[in-house]
Amino acid sequence: MNNPTTIHITTPAPVSKLDAREEHFRIPSGIGSCEIFLRYLPALANAGSSRVVLYVHGATFPSALSIAHRFDGRSWRDELVAAGYHVWGVDFLGFGESDLYPAMGLPAEANAPLGRTPEASRQIEQAVRFIASHHGLERVSIIAHSWGTIATGLFATGNPELVDRFVFFGPITLRQASGGQAPAFPPWRLVSVEDQRNRFVEDVPPGEPPVLSKHFDEWGKAYLATDPESGTRSPASVKTPSGPIADIFAAWHGHLAYDPAGIKAPTAIVRGEWDSLVTDADARWLFDALNAAPTKRDLKIGRGTHLMHLEENRYELYKEAQSFLDGRDRPAD
Repeated sequence: MNNPTTIHITTPAPVSKLDAREEHFRIPSGIGSCEIFLRYLPALANAGSSRVVLYVHGATFPSALSIAHRFDGRSWRDELVAAGYHVWGVDFLGFGESDLYPAMGLPAEANAPLGRTPEASRQIEQAVRFIASHHGLERVSIIAHSWGTIATGLFATGNPELVDRFVFFGPITLRQASGGQAPAFPPWRLVSVEDQRNRFVEDVPPGEPPVLSKHFDEWGKAYLATDPESGTRSPASVKTPSGPIADIFAAWHGHLAYDPAGIKAPTAIVRGEWDSLVTDADARWLFDALNAAPTKRDLKIGRGTHLMHLEENRYELYKEAQSFLDGRDRPAD
């Protein structure tokens, strides 16, 4: 696939000194004429040697609501930038600031699920090639969350030369269903703030203190703002491609969209103790299947769920991810 040739740059209105340094790019997605959105925050000049990491989001909310969202004035991205990383986030088509699939304007019964892994993998490749060219590098590291690990895995198996290190946060893995078939999915679906809230709290065991950030209401308002039409629906909700959910259910019915044996970069599995989407058995399967990765880790963090990056214990996640990206398992140069 050729490097993107048409690039549009926008400058956001800064709300902090860090935001004043942020840059936005729109590049071809590799799918029709649609463009994907990239947000970039450069490493701090006084942070030492700089490295590059791309964040790949999951099935329901974009980069602005994950790695770039600040709780108590600090985001995961801010932590990485302060540690010397150039940090990028990509929004898949149909999410955040990227273009919508044209079919998202049609009735939900009109098409197959939009945004499945092969399409998402092409978007990651476009983003990685652009980012590598921007920095004059051969490889970048990637943090991928949830369904994003499936799309990233497929990208990596076809482009191993482009990847330095992986952090697979809450990865979706292969399961063998005991019976039945995965349900049929429409091209898009509606996700409300209450749907998101339920995802945050459903895995916390009874009697345990809440792990959800006290600023969830603020996050919820920002989530609805990612879809200009969210307020026209009852309840207010965000229109989201259904392909990621279809991919997850396919993986849980014996059909994972990539083979982990094709990943040749050092890879860390990072997950929460209470994450029902990646159980101990799931992590064990993926760890064993990553048999070509020269270095691999399985890290479980206490009192965390599938959305640990937005929970009270998020700094443990930040620390473990950064430690692996730093390559502390390798001798110093």
